[in-house]
Amino acid sequence: MITFQKYVKAETLEEAYTLNQAKNCKIAAGMMWLRLGKPNYNTVIDISGLGLNKIEEDDEQYRIGAMVSLRELETSKSLNDYTNNSIRDALKDIIGVQFRNMATVGGSIWGRFGFSDVLTVFLALDSYVELYKGGIVSMAEFSKMKYDKDILTNIIVKKKPCKCVYSSVRIQRTDFPVLTCATSIIDGEYKTVIGARSGRARLYSDENAVLADGITEETASLFAKKLASHVPTSSNNRGSAKYRSRLVRVLTERNLIRLGGLM
Repeated sequence: MITFQKYVKAETLEEAYTLNQAKNCKIAAGMMWLRLGKPNYNTVIDISGLGLNKIEEDDEQYRIGAMVSLRELETSKSLNDYTNNSIRDALKDIIGVQFRNMATVGGSIWGRFGFSDVLTVFLALDSYVELYKGGIVSMAEFSKMKYDKDILTNIIVKKKPCKCVYSSVRIQRTDFPVLTCATSIIDGEYKTVIGARSGRARLYSDENAVLADGITEETASLFAKKLASHVPTSSNNRGSAKYRSRLVRVLTERNLIRLGGLM
């Protein structure tokens, strides 16, 4: 269980950022994962009063505040219409509705957890994070970055022509995933993201142009087979590396067939 000596509800992002530079301080989002840890922090900084709890939309992009709950994303009609319900599919099995009402998208993305359905689906979109000091960084780049003392303020999703599907395998519903897979085509470019390998989700493209002439059962099978041979996997208490490699092939092929049906 987390313990801390001091709680501060920041009034500005600058105040939150300044406080966060001190040793042994932590930004509090939904605190759903943070509270399960055992560290003792000097100061926990609450950013819930900084107006970062909105989903804003214009003709070019979605702008999702870091304090937007996973449940709000899951039930956003506009986002799900744009992503062919892949946002909903990625979030609907995370623990339970009560949990998703409190967990935030900013905390989920910032954590870059190996088991993250949230990171997996956003990597398949044309998405970016906005950092208070670091500016706008692509989600693909951010997913590889080391943790620092900046503050994630918004997630940006560009409204490019997009089709996207999402799938995962769990031992039982609401459990952590054994493997996650998101597949998309954006402006003619195919993206496949594999998460819960067990490690941070990774983005892969169709480098060998296997899908250049479209998705068929044959091209989907070939692409999935090639991808499975390249994705590094490891074992933990939810599955072996060999089992995960098999799932990479199966889920990727299924996603591509589903994606072909949307085009």
